[in-house]
Amino acid sequence: MRCDTLWRNARLATMARGLPGLGEVGGGVVASLDGRILYAGSAAAAPPLEATHVVDCDGRWITPGLVDCHTHLVWAGSRAREFELRLAGASYEEIARGGGGIVSTMAATRAASQEELVEQALPRLDTLIAEGVTTIEVKSGYGLSLEAELKQLRAARALGGRRPVTVSATFLGAHALPPEYQGDADGYIDRVCGEMIPAVAAEGLADSVDAFCESIGFSPDQVRRVFEAARAAGLPVRLHAEQLSNLHGARLASGFSALSADHLEYLDEEGVQAMAEAGVVATLLPGAYYFLRDTQPPPIALLRSHGVPIALATDCNPGTSPLTSLLLTLNMGATLFLLTVEECLLGVTRHGSQALGLADQAGTLEVGKTCDLAIWDIESPAELVYRMGFNPLHARVWRGR
Repeated sequence: MRCDTLWRNARLATMARGLPGLGEVGGGVVASLDGRILYAGSAAAAPPLEATHVVDCDGRWITPGLVDCHTHLVWAGSRAREFELRLAGASYEEIARGGGGIVSTMAATRAASQEELVEQALPRLDTLIAEGVTTIEVKSGYGLSLEAELKQLRAARALGGRRPVTVSATFLGAHALPPEYQGDADGYIDRVCGEMIPAVAAEGLADSVDAFCESIGFSPDQVRRVFEAARAAGLPVRLHAEQLSNLHGARLASGFSALSADHLEYLDEEGVQAMAEAGVVATLLPGAYYFLRDTQPPPIALLRSHGVPIALATDCNPGTSPLTSLLLTLNMGATLFLLTVEECLLGVTRHGSQALGLADQAGTLEVGKTCDLAIWDIESPAELVYRMGFNPLHARVWRGR
């Protein structure tokens, strides 16, 4: 059997379903052909393989390339001064009245060109790539006008042309209320549904639609309208839900067969059960929990007992999670949310890809998947969760290259 590249003498954490734990295989090999996995498993059980290029991994571990399934990677400006003000005692409301908060990021993002947005996002993306990320989700939501939202999404798409990484783009027009619509949230949602979503879909700029269902965001009724418009445009949905209060957003998202519901600190058992029945992934974001000094963690025990898949992501954004390390996110998930090593690692591979609707393409080492690999200088996969501020990546492979 001919293959382009054969990685031999490796230990595999395949993350495949039907195998115990992380799907670990000793004495493993991975073969790729035309950017896809031709074989992944034990060398002893492998068919005869004729490779153009052979890589000896010297006993290193191979995992699927990592998946960061929730980021706001494209924005302009900085919120570091606001962080400093909060440390000095200023409230969020005081900062917002002074022109800070999301309005500050919105103004800077609207003023930036598409190329400027790309250039500012690339260092953040490069940092994630250097830790083995091969698939990343990027949301809009800092433009809050048709022109600026399209610009953000075009910049997100452009990142995939500038770096060897798979970019899944998400339209998040229902992120916050822009100043020109103050006092008229329904009017803004009219525009999101009637103008923005059709334009985004027509240009093929988004792979899904998101919204912020919260007392400081949009109501469940308004989010329902957004989801109905997304459905009409043929786009799957996901939701920022139950971060600050329980508005039953996860249950609403489940009714639309959402790919994921994210944050979930105030999720109740009714919402968990709805997610389980609809196959919705719970995406947990410990970076925001840490940065905002929250004290109510997501209901991990309920998610486990109902069998809801758990994903982890950086939530990289300028206001509440300026985090560009998925490895640190793993440690935060274990330390702050008491997730197991297995839950953490599945959260940035198999379950992360599921949260993006890409489970048939990425997230596991299985035949037919894209050949996205992370090769690690570690003795045990637990080191990827245990270590802080240490990057043991030896090599990264994207689509067989």
